[in-house]
Amino acid sequence: MRYSAKVAGTGVLLLMVTACAGPDMSTAQPAAGGDSAAPTGSVSTSPSPSPSASVLPAPPTANPPGKPRLTVPEGSTPVPPGKIDATALPSGFPHEVWTSNGGTVLDIRAQEGGCGHALGEAAEQTGDRVVVNLSETKAQTGQMCTMDIRYPVISVALAAPLDQRTVVLKTTPPK
Repeated sequence: MRYSAKVAGTGVLLLMVTACAGPDMSTAQPAAGGDSAAPTGSVSTSPSPSPSASVLPAPPTANPPGKPRLTVPEGSTPVPPGKIDATALPSGFPHEVWTSNGGTVLDIRAQEGGCGHALGEAAEQTGDRVVVNLSETKAQTGQMCTMDIRYPVISVALAAPLDQRTVVLKTTPPK
């Protein structure tokens, strides 16, 4: 009787773990442009796609302002270091800036940590400079957060293309 209870309990536990894995715990996808064989011992129940069918993910789209991402949007142009004023940033804070969308969007490497999320806002736009305030959302009171630091790329929309203007990066308190 004890043996039956252990077997039944183990079966229920395995069923729950498998159900929690869900469809998003799938096997690795092949890299773009490359072929990859299924891992040894795996069984595929779905028919293989025809050679004309595309299994590659859609290319990344432009990053809407305010949405952080880990990579710089494709086709972005780096802003020369001489056109970036990062003297107001804390030591160790990244100061990498790119332009995209014809120079009307700044893609900025920011810093965030724990439960916070990086934010950027064009606070001032004059004929010779653009001042960008970088901040982070504040964690909810009583919420447990990890103590990690991430460096996402955030996008800030400009009223006009950057052209030869200088980008001034500043930090503001969490919001």
